Amino acid sequence: MATAEWRDRNVLVAGAGVTGRSTVAALAELGAVVTVTDGRPEALTDFGDMARPGLTQPPPGTDLVVTSPGWKPASPLLVAAASMGIEVIGEVELAWRLSQRLSPGQAWLAVTGTDGKTTTVGMLESILLASGAKAVACGNVGLPVIDAVRDGYDVLAVELSSYQLYWQTSLAVDAAVVLNLAEDHLEWHGTVEEYAAAKAKIYRGAKTRIYNADDEWSVQLADGGEGFTVGEPGPNRFGVVDGWLVDDGTRMCPVDEVRPPGPHNVSNALAAAALARAYGVTPEAVREGLRNYQPPPHRVQFVGEIDGVAYVNDSKATNTHAAGGSLMAYDRVVWIAGGLLHGAEVDELVASVAGRLRGVVLLGADQEVFAQAMGRHAPEVPVKRLGSGDDEPMTAAVRAARELARPGDVVLLAPAAKSHDMFSSYVHRGEAFTKAVQASA
Repeated sequence: MATAEWRDRNVLVAGAGVTGRSTVAALAELGAVVTVTDGRPEALTDFGDMARPGLTQPPPGTDLVVTSPGWKPASPLLVAAASMGIEVIGEVELAWRLSQRLSPGQAWLAVTGTDGKTTTVGMLESILLASGAKAVACGNVGLPVIDAVRDGYDVLAVELSSYQLYWQTSLAVDAAVVLNLAEDHLEWHGTVEEYAAAKAKIYRGAKTRIYNADDEWSVQLADGGEGFTVGEPGPNRFGVVDGWLVDDGTRMCPVDEVRPPGPHNVSNALAAAALARAYGVTPEAVREGLRNYQPPPHRVQFVGEIDGVAYVNDSKATNTHAAGGSLMAYDRVVWIAGGLLHGAEVDELVASVAGRLRGVVLLGADQEVFAQAMGRHAPEVPVKRLGSGDDEPMTAAVRAARELARPGDVVLLAPAAKSHDMFSSYVHRGEAFTKAVQASA
């Protein structure tokens, strides 16, 4: 696979995680001279002579730096490279450049947004597979894009984070969507405007721009294209009519076949359908793909029913925007919330869902913010706060929620906050909830 363009080119890979390892493998196969660095020496044990732990300056002769998405632009190594006139790109940009040479017919259908990215690319992958295409979901969803390019798929359903998009310079996908945008990752980008600017790069050069007509940021960033809405389509091409997802009046799939439930996931399904239709997929394949789609864990995941009360795990709802989508999917909810808000406000969320709340159980570092918002906007709703002296926190939360719930209610874990004050990740938090529910059955 070595080519004259890459043979003996000196490339520094910043980051030795999953993305970095795939990048190193691809560059070595192309014939480049690769150096890899990471602040964690233990991450470099498999790289032999290529490994240079803790670099803050590119080695002499470096032609290009490929950074992993977690590295901030202000990282000393990346700042030094830029000051020396060395180009810095991300793994996705490298994958795009390689795809233009190695797989010029490969289609890219790209998804970004604050919430719903993984669900949408999962739906999209399922639709594409139902159509008979050789397709795969890749990017921020798990499989590095560069691996998908090298494996020769016909079409990629690409999930892109703002970190990945920040480093894009030449990406020009076949179809792109920004699902929505709310304040997030400001510790990385600095301001919501910079965060939005990174997201907007997905539209640069895109043959088809798809936007969410229900989200002001999506409309603004797309600046034209094809819109979708969870309501009547009106001037938008995609929407919902008489309980069906439609494309310009053509029925594609009944709303009640969309999983997980809720308006936000109907929106995700419309986005996936719009991307697939841009690729030429039939309405029949859209329906089959959405029916075949299996939601990943911790995203509006039904855990079980006890004494007529349903228990739903949406631990992935790590911000207020995502939690609001989950809460709006149910009429009567006992809400388990709390964690690290990183300065985010919850008043608007609480006010919008107050009429659905049977009770609220609060845990974690910033529960006081939730409690005060409940007092302002839903003072009649009972609130149970868990103190540090309670049992294992999720066991105590599920026990408290069970006491508040009545048959027909839904106990919903949708924390609206990050997990790291009490759990190692949203996955750990969701698993703790699932285990606590199962143990209480």
